[in-house]
Amino acid sequence: MEQEAFLTWNPWHGCRKYSEGCAHCYMYYLDAQRDRDGSEIYRTKTNFNLPVKKTRQGAYKIPSGTMLHVCMTSDFFLQEADDWREEVWDMIRCRRDVHFWIQTKRAERMADHLPEDWGDGWENVTLCVTTENQKCAEERLPLLLAVPAKHKAFMIAPILSEVHAEKYLAAGQVEQVLCDGENYDGNRPCRYEWIRSLHDQCRNADVPFRFLGTGNYFCKDGKVYCIPKAYQRVQAQRSGLSYPAGDTRVPMQPRCQNCKRKHSCNGCRWCGKCH
Repeated sequence: MEQEAFLTWNPWHGCRKYSEGCAHCYMYYLDAQRDRDGSEIYRTKTNFNLPVKKTRQGAYKIPSGTMLHVCMTSDFFLQEADDWREEVWDMIRCRRDVHFWIQTKRAERMADHLPEDWGDGWENVTLCVTTENQKCAEERLPLLLAVPAKHKAFMIAPILSEVHAEKYLAAGQVEQVLCDGENYDGNRPCRYEWIRSLHDQCRNADVPFRFLGTGNYFCKDGKVYCIPKAYQRVQAQRSGLSYPAGDTRVPMQPRCQNCKRKHSCNGCRWCGKCH
């Protein structure tokens, strides 16, 4: 699947922490920066109907060919969102020209909360199950394989242990595997050998693998590297641990020397030392 653009769509916001990977949830952290409670779940007002919004000229604001990642500040199969989900399925059904990436930890709820006309899946939907360690992989990945879908993927984030997924990759249903370390408020390390193992598993199964970020703490050859959030994705791309590796010659753009978030010092709230 080739998409021309990547956007996020959050028809609802907020979540309940579900498993070990949620301990330092980035959404909870970012909500706390705004004095909000991440466990407060609500339907969003301005973006609930984002895929079907139109311009004054009558064209869709989300152009054809876009990849929309759904519920990145919640969980698509969250029980508290059951009353809203059918409207979302209606919009997904309407926009067959847009691809919807639906991500969930609640794999056990997928089969019972698909639309009635789902059949063997919709061509414009990828179901992606997220895990964080071997235990969660063993619990959730069989459920991913059991549910009908045209496109399937799984993500290990934040990765908390080595994960062996060979038997799930061998089923021939998974189109992509993604992995990320823990960032924002978390300090659990991401280890090079865990990523190397996933790379090798995916290469052997010829399944694309994307190493998205190192996390705050990346361990390799007995050394622990503390990597600011702004550089984690760049360092992951430069590592060559994705499969296929792609271009690893990614420039390291200069950032604020205090917070490492902004391209220049502007007194942002993250460090309070820039002027």
